[in-house]
Order: sequence, then C-alpha cells, then structure tokens
Amino acid sequence: MSVRAVRLLSVLLLGACLVAPAYAKATHPARHKATSSKSSKSPALIWRGDVTTAHGVVTEMAKLWEKEGHGRIEMQPFNTASGIDAVASGSADIAGSARPGDGSAQDSHLTFTPVAWDGLAMITNPANPVRSLTLRQLHEIYFGKITNWKDVGGRDAPIDLYSVFSPNDGVEYSLRSLLFGRGDQQISAPRLYLNTKALEEGIALNPNGLGLSTLSNVAGNPKLRTIPIDGVAPTVANIADGSYPLYIPLFLVTNPNSPKAAQTQAFIDFLQTDKAKSVLRDHFVLPYADGAGLVAMDQARREKVYAQSTNSSAKPPLAAPGASYAAAAAVAPTSERTLEARAAMDKRDAAAKASAAGARKSYVVVKGDTLSGIAKKNGVSVTDLRDWNSLKNDNIKLGQSLQVSRD
Repeated sequence: MSVRAVRLLSVLLLGACLVAPAYAKATHPARHKATSSKSSKSPALIWRGDVTTAHGVVTEMAKLWEKEGHGRIEMQPFNTASGIDAVASGSADIAGSARPGDGSAQDSHLTFTPVAWDGLAMITNPANPVRSLTLRQLHEIYFGKITNWKDVGGRDAPIDLYSVFSPNDGVEYSLRSLLFGRGDQQISAPRLYLNTKALEEGIALNPNGLGLSTLSNVAGNPKLRTIPIDGVAPTVANIADGSYPLYIPLFLVTNPNSPKAAQTQAFIDFLQTDKAKSVLRDHFVLPYADGAGLVAMDQARREKVYAQSTNSSAKPPLAAPGASYAAAAAVAPTSERTLEARAAMDKRDAAAKASAAGARKSYVVVKGDTLSGIAKKNGVSVTDLRDWNSLKNDNIKLGQSLQVSRD
C-alpha cells in the first residue's frame, strides 16, 4: 500500500472515530455549555496527531491553556499522518508528531517545533522473561532474522512483532531512522495496528508480543513492561543524560500560512512557561530546553546506534531536510516572531554543543561511578581511559578528574 493510500485510509478511519464524540456533544448540551466564558472568547484550536504526543504533551497542556484563559483546544488523537495532513489542508491547526519532517513537499512547507524529549520504548507483556535487548538484536528482530524469544534469552516461543501500519508513523519512523538510517525502512512485522494505543492493547494480551511505544505512553501501565536496551532502561534520568540511546524529540507541527498562525505560535510559546514545563515533567517527558545537551551529542549518538545495530563502521545516511529545527527554518515560510524564536533556540543549541564539546574532554568522578561506566557514557574504551590518565588499574576516586578524549 502506498504512503498516499495509507494516509487517505487514516483520514477516513479518523472521520469514523470522530463521529461518536461529535454526537455525544450534540446530545449533552449542558456539558457543552460548561465551557468557561473566558475561553469561549477565542475560536478553538484543533489539535490532531499521534497518540504519543497527545498523552505526553498536549492533553493536560490543553487543560492548562484553557484554565489560564487562552481558549479551548479540541483534541483529536489518532496518528501522525492524519495530523500532518490535516494541518497541511487547514482542517486542523496543530499536529503532534514523534518524528521531524520527512523531506516531502508537504512537510517542507510546515513548521516542526521540538517541544519535549521522550524515549522510544520496546514493550512486552509482563509475563515475558526477557530483561534486555541489544541494538543489534533489535535490528535483527525488525529485519525478521531473529524470530524466536529463545535467541535473545527468553522462552522457546515466536516473537510476535507488532507495528503501526502507517509507514510514516512518528514513533516507528524515528526508531527505523536510528536502526536503519531511513525512517521508511520496510520491516518484518506481521501484526499491524492503527496507532500505538491499539498496539499496546494487543501486547497487553500476548505474552509473546513485542512492539514499540514511548516512555510517556506506557509509564505506570501495569499491563506492559519496557525492555532495557543494552541494559539501560528508558527513564527520564537516562534520557536526560543521553545514556539511554533511543531518545527522540516530540514535535508540534503548524502551518505558517494558517489564519490562526498567531494563536498556534502563542500555544507553542506557552510550552516554555514554568507551569507548562511542570506538566511535561509530570508526564515523563523532558522539556526540550532542559535537554540542550542532547542536541550536542545527537549526531555522535546516531552514528553509534547505527554502527552497533548494523554491526558495521558505516555512517548513517544524512537526515532528510527538515529533520533539524534549523533546517526547517530555512525551508518553511513563517512569521518574524517564529523566526526570532528559532534563532534563539539555534543559539542555545550552538552554545550547548560548544559546552558539551568542552565537557567531553574531561569528566569528574561522582559517587557510584566505575571506570567502565564512564567509558560507556563517553563512547570510549576502558583501555583508552587507563592510557590517557596513566591508570594502573580500574580504581578511581570520588572527585577525580579524568581525561575522556584523546585530544
């Protein structure tokens, strides 16, 4: 099925899903009138997009936005393709996406603003005994080369790999970009679902199931268990310091030519307030500005993940135009206000990159550190650390400064 056909099917299915809420509103006029008079002064913004961004970023943020008197946001969570198509056509004002622009003509005329960091999380049923997967194993599972749990330390049972059927689904696209170097890579996943919510419900019923979601989507769900990657669990702390390799930005997508461009920009600006950031943290996502260091290490991280998953020293293909915030600014026409916001963010990202480059040259030992752990954090070998610091063994001291770069 072509990408266009999939997107059209998504829109048709979404239309069917939205009939019930619309009918409920019509049959409960008292509930509809309960909307505050303050928020009714401004026309509602329509948000549509992936379930991940709805759950981790927008749902509670929309409530806070209305409570603060800015207006109402109508939520239409479904999937990435439906949201981006709706913003491009003008039937929605804001889309949620767990991927950047894919380089298509449609995406290049939209603005993808990163607002938070989340972790891609491999999920399984709690009854599954497998406690960790390597990047290489994950690559081979998605390629259909590993098909039995016994080959990764589990029971003798088939791996039922679940996936979202849309090839440009944000979560799936982001993982495939990391593992294969291209977001539209074909995989071997016989069980396909409309969105991550439906996928999660399927895995909750199947001890042999394996699928992809995000930390913010599944945190606290007793019917699902996340599987660490190379022994590192998807936690906010591990995402913040970059030790968990599968972290991603979450984006809000807007159309700079929309008649509601000022309103949508105001909502994006609202996410930078302290109240909004607190809401994000409560939902297991990291405000984008809090993860400035992740921007600096992103290219090295991508190269490392690609090398480990493919078991090669090859570099991953270049990201599509629009994959970075700065690149999007160059191709999407937009307002002066948005350009100013982008310039400020680019300046912060550049400062973070320079700071991180300096910080990588040395490391101060803190409580709980081991030489092997420090080597892993900095992408170097234990042998190199010993040589660069004239260490006779692996013993290190609290507060000791170690050189972690050859330069």
